[in-house]
Amino acid sequence: MQVTVVGWAGSFPGPDSPASCYLIEADGFRVVLDLGNGALGALQRYTALSEVDAICLSHLHGDHCLDMIGYSVFQNYHPQAPRPPIPVYGPSGTADRLAQALGSHSKGMTDAFEFAALAPGTIEIGPLRVTTARMRHPVETFGFRIEHAGRVVTYSADTGPCDELVTLARDADVLLAEASFTEGPGLPPDLHLTARQAAEHAARAGAGELVLTHLVAWNDAAVSQAEAAAAYDGRLRLASCGLRLLDAGPARPGRGRTAGP
Repeated sequence: MQVTVVGWAGSFPGPDSPASCYLIEADGFRVVLDLGNGALGALQRYTALSEVDAICLSHLHGDHCLDMIGYSVFQNYHPQAPRPPIPVYGPSGTADRLAQALGSHSKGMTDAFEFAALAPGTIEIGPLRVTTARMRHPVETFGFRIEHAGRVVTYSADTGPCDELVTLARDADVLLAEASFTEGPGLPPDLHLTARQAAEHAARAGAGELVLTHLVAWNDAAVSQAEAAAAYDGRLRLASCGLRLLDAGPARPGRGRTAGP
C-alpha cells in the first residue's frame, strides 16, 4: 500500500498546497481520500482521473469535497463520456449536497458517481479493509483506518480530541492527523486539534509515525512541529505535496515544503 499526499492545506488552499486530498494505491487499485478545493488539478500529477477506482469523503465541508464538482464535469463531458460511475463513500446526504454545489447541468452528480453512505464499522473497498468512526466536528465526519497486506494508515479527517481517533490509530504504521490549531487560549471545542493534541493521540495509539496535516496558512508550521515533538517521540513529519507514505520509492515531483526531520 502506498499513500501520496496530494493536498494538506487546512480550511482553504494555501500558497503551497491545495486543500485536503490523499491518493491510496494497493494492487493497482486507486482510492482518493477527500477531494478539497484545488486538489483535482494536483491529483493529476499522480494518477489519471480515468484510473481512480473509488472515492472516500470524510465530511462535506468544502475543503474536503468541493473539487468533486469539477470531477463530475470530467466524468460527464469528457470526449469519451459517459464514463462508468465511480463509487463514492461519504456521509449521509453527500449526493444532495454535491448536487446543490454543482447547480443546473444536463448531467449531474448521480450520472458521474454511485453514492454509498458511510456508517461506523468496517467495509472492503477493493483490496483495502476500511474501518470508519465518527469524529468530533460540527458536521457528520468520519475518520478512517485503512489496512492492506499488514500495513495500516489512519486519517483523522477533521476532529476535536476524541477516543475514537486513538482506537482507529492503534498500532498504525502512520497517523495522518489534522493539526489546525497551535496552543493558545480560547480554542473552540470539538472543532480541530492542536499539533500537541494530535501528537498526544499518536502517542496514546502507539502509532509508528505521525504526519501533521490540515495545516492552516496563518500558522507557522515550524511551531506546530515543535509543539507536536514535545508530546510524541516517534517519527514526526509535516505533510508536503508529493510525500509518499508506506513506500520506500521516491515521490513524483511535487510542489511545497519538504518534510520535516
